[in-house]
Amino acid sequence: MNVLLTEGSGLTSRQAATRLHDLGHSVGVLSADPIALTRFTRTVRSWHRVPQFGRDPFAWLDAAIDIVRSHRYDLLFPSQEQVTVLSWAVGTGRLDDVATVVPPFEALRSVQDKIAARATLDRLGITQPRSTVLRDLDQLRGWDEFPVFIKTPIGTATSGVRRVDDRAALAALILDWSTTDMLAFHGDAVLAQHVVVGPLVMLQAVFDQGRLVAFHANLRTREGVRGGASHKRSLVHPDARMAIEMLGCELAWHGALSADAILTVDGPVVIDVNPRLVEPGNARRSGVDLVGAMIEVALGREPAVQPTGRPNVRTHQLLLAILGAAQQQRGWRGILDELLGAARHAGDYADSTEELTPIAHDWRAGLPVAAAAAATLFKPTTWEWFSSGSVANYAISPAGWRSICSQ
Repeated sequence: MNVLLTEGSGLTSRQAATRLHDLGHSVGVLSADPIALTRFTRTVRSWHRVPQFGRDPFAWLDAAIDIVRSHRYDLLFPSQEQVTVLSWAVGTGRLDDVATVVPPFEALRSVQDKIAARATLDRLGITQPRSTVLRDLDQLRGWDEFPVFIKTPIGTATSGVRRVDDRAALAALILDWSTTDMLAFHGDAVLAQHVVVGPLVMLQAVFDQGRLVAFHANLRTREGVRGGASHKRSLVHPDARMAIEMLGCELAWHGALSADAILTVDGPVVIDVNPRLVEPGNARRSGVDLVGAMIEVALGREPAVQPTGRPNVRTHQLLLAILGAAQQQRGWRGILDELLGAARHAGDYADSTEELTPIAHDWRAGLPVAAAAAATLFKPTTWEWFSSGSVANYAISPAGWRSICSQ
């Protein structure tokens, strides 16, 4: 089958491409970035240039539909935040002849922005951190409970979430965000979310019209660049599964649904909801095929519920670890430690498998890692360039989300 990924820049797209290729599909990608991560792998056969999604989701949608039809793709696979405009388009009939797998738009709206997600989780009784909605700049300036996470309604963990430890940091955040569209208060708000202490767990699921067909959980055992998970370990957590299953069932979710949670002694506390697929590599290696489940759901096959994956399966993303070492100012020794650890399968890399850029039978997969290592060894601040470009290409902007909701 010819499958077209909606974006080629992000980590999820790169991992999904590998799995789709392994399943025997011919993979193409859409991207505004000519050096997107998915360009450096034999698992992708075709690349198509499209307008940058975040700036103009409707221009991206028009281009995507044209490419699907003209190149005869069998499936448009939502691998990033393009699920937002695709969900809207399905409801309008614009995708009647284009196969894809997305939730109903009203369901997506209930969790896409952080203010709406807070209300949805509260309505369902799903545990989340204590939080306050701040409706204007004066309320934000007057906040005096620290530490706290300040979150814009629309924004990724790298662009719309900031931990604030005191009033000086709050003033710096306001100055920084006020110069962009991140803090414009377009009738929205920001969320002040209290800090919860504990390890972060990534919850990943696929639903078929509200029926859970695949679920996986993994711990972020080491933090890489911009808070991403450079190292993970799979785990079995029935309470976490119950929370995500309740959410998907109540919303009649269709397709992929993910969440981040903090594991506490009282159970999981959900801190963020992502209405899309997120980094399926660890799940696959533990025996849960999230990508395969999405294909089955997209084709209307009503797949059987996949069994629980194996616990304690370790995976890593060397690219994130290298960039993280540079961001954390660990110097050239820190970067070399990551490279040597991965090469020797030692330390945090012992009994761990590369999930992002596996080089076995695909030497091109190592090029981004080599480029990042060389660049950061020469000039450590280049970590910012490597880590910021992909987010700009796949993330919906506040203005873009407002434009979708106003249609």
